[in-house]
Amino acid sequence: MTSRINTPAATSASGETADVFAGIRKAVGMVPNAYAAIGTLNTQALKAMLSADAVLARGVLSAQERETVKLVVSAIAGCDYCVAAHSLAAKASGLSVDTVRAIRALEATGDARRDALIQFVRRLQEGRGTLDAESFTALRSAGFPDEAVVDIALAISIITFTNVFNRVNDTVVDFPELK
Repeated sequence: MTSRINTPAATSASGETADVFAGIRKAVGMVPNAYAAIGTLNTQALKAMLSADAVLARGVLSAQERETVKLVVSAIAGCDYCVAAHSLAAKASGLSVDTVRAIRALEATGDARRDALIQFVRRLQEGRGTLDAESFTALRSAGFPDEAVVDIALAISIITFTNVFNRVNDTVVDFPELK
């Protein structure tokens, strides 16, 4: 199975692209197919995405919360690549396999704070117009500070970019199935 956009092997990259790929390889042990395709086509776009993700990592959301947002958005979008990638990242962040599966199914996890985050992101992704006051109040009541709204919006923006690209490209999933 191949993706729609022909992407040379990450190992054949040169210059700035090779440098970016080396950093990714050092951080995660490989250059995922999505990053290889994006970086080969537009290195600056990949750098911008990675930079935004680094900003997000320094925000108020925990790694588990960031992965929750990315999984909810990816599940709603139907991006099989991002669901697979962020299922593994969520597990690596300490979420149990059962919790990851519940998030992917957009179901309650049994953790009130996480479930409030899931519902908040769902309402943002599935709704239109200004978010209702009850959804914002529920997020605050679950203990999320107002700064979390910026981080949630940034996480949604980052994952939406990769969701859209991977859905167009039909990027070949290079992550093992969550067990």
